[in-house]
Amino acid sequence: MNETAHALGTSRTLWELLDRRAALTPDRPVLLQDDRTLTFGELRSRAERVAAGLYDMGVRPGTVVAWQLPTRIETALLSFAIARLGAVQSPVIPFYRDREVGFALRESKAEFFAVPGEWRGFDHTAMARRLGARGVFEAYDGLPDGDPAVLPAPPADGTSVRWIYWTSGTTSDPKGVLHTDRSLLAGGSCLAHALRLTRDDVGSIAFPYAHIGGPDYMVMLLLYGFPAVLFEHFALPAALDGYRKHGVTVAGGSTAFYSMFLAEQRKQPGVPVVPSLRLLAGGGAPKPPELYHAVVREMGVQLTHGYGMTEVPMITMGAPDDSAENLATTEGRPPEGMEIRIVDGEVRLRGEAVCRGYLDPAQSAAAFDEDGFFVTGDLGRLTDSGHLVLTGRSKDVIIRKGENISAKEIEDLLHRHPAVRDVAVVGLPDAERGERVCAVVEQPPEAEALTLAAVTSYLRAEGLSVHKLPEQVEIVEALPRNETLRKVLKYKLRERFAGTGGKGS
Repeated sequence: MNETAHALGTSRTLWELLDRRAALTPDRPVLLQDDRTLTFGELRSRAERVAAGLYDMGVRPGTVVAWQLPTRIETALLSFAIARLGAVQSPVIPFYRDREVGFALRESKAEFFAVPGEWRGFDHTAMARRLGARGVFEAYDGLPDGDPAVLPAPPADGTSVRWIYWTSGTTSDPKGVLHTDRSLLAGGSCLAHALRLTRDDVGSIAFPYAHIGGPDYMVMLLLYGFPAVLFEHFALPAALDGYRKHGVTVAGGSTAFYSMFLAEQRKQPGVPVVPSLRLLAGGGAPKPPELYHAVVREMGVQLTHGYGMTEVPMITMGAPDDSAENLATTEGRPPEGMEIRIVDGEVRLRGEAVCRGYLDPAQSAAAFDEDGFFVTGDLGRLTDSGHLVLTGRSKDVIIRKGENISAKEIEDLLHRHPAVRDVAVVGLPDAERGERVCAVVEQPPEAEALTLAAVTSYLRAEGLSVHKLPEQVEIVEALPRNETLRKVLKYKLRERFAGTGGKGS
């Protein structure tokens, strides 16, 4: 990390980091979107005006403000405005629907809820009204505005909980993950240091800004003073013009992003799909070693993959100067300040980037061991060089395109279907998505065979979010079970259907 970034890294709060960066390089761009550019100085000044507008609406330090917004400059402005006030913000992924959003609003006790109005064919405002949300306001093109003179002093304490993120975990309901400014600053600092980026780089945020990666990435931009291109909706090849226009040097997000870029590259072998691109980086889903080698060989860029989660946004990261073997087969090394302990094969963590726990005190108590290490539920080992190799997950979670999906939630819904006697939902390896969702169904006698279309139609009607819908359905005479408690042996289902490539769909 260079001297300037190191000095900025001593900031206590996210707002202090922005304030110091804006004073240092006010005219340098930070966010690029379509034909719009926002500088560091403008980010600070406009966020203060939005904060004043929120203050006029009644938002105060400690007020809980939920927001469900796409990846836009306005979303970043709103988030920094909430940080300026010292309010508590609860970002919600834009494609969540009534079930998850209603739960998040109730559990967080949100007093205000920012939505995009009608976005991509779905009326978020109507959903908010339907759920009885308080303080609903639209924040897509327009934002609250006011005179910064009314604002109280910025928060000076970076260790108070001011962020509530949501993760599915292993249960049907999401879990509210509690973060502080300092935990997010620590995560972003670790990411920046691992990737060895400079002020000459141009990054990209093609994932939901409401994801824990949003502030993670913003901290990196503030520390090093380089910009990122925002993509409200990421799809290739449509997004390629944006990457090329702005000269993006660093792209990625998760395994699915690598696969999409590689697929575009294969349309014109030997012609760089983005001429300025030098690095793909990301995490959030398993990365097949063969995908790493294909990207490096066919795209001519480096690929560094890491390990993180909503509770700990940055755990390990591959470094550009790691060996090819380590980059292909490990999740990288932990940064300074992140302790990894392997207990009976399970990965446990301690460090400033670790969350403060969950909204539910019982969940928090179960999440940490007697030494204060966070129990991840992931299985792995450390190599002699300190690189982490993940070998599996004790949690029954499917990670599809970087998002956690609860198998139990889908199973609970399918159990209600009259043509389902029993069901097990598993994640199967998928080169494009990291994992794909497969529902393995036992049916009662004489029931009409379920199809993938019938299953997804039913789950849509039950209110399940689109990103959780199965891509594969398999019908079996009997689910494999153990001989004691008759527990379904999901590993046998994974072994049986892993290589089917969705043939049973």
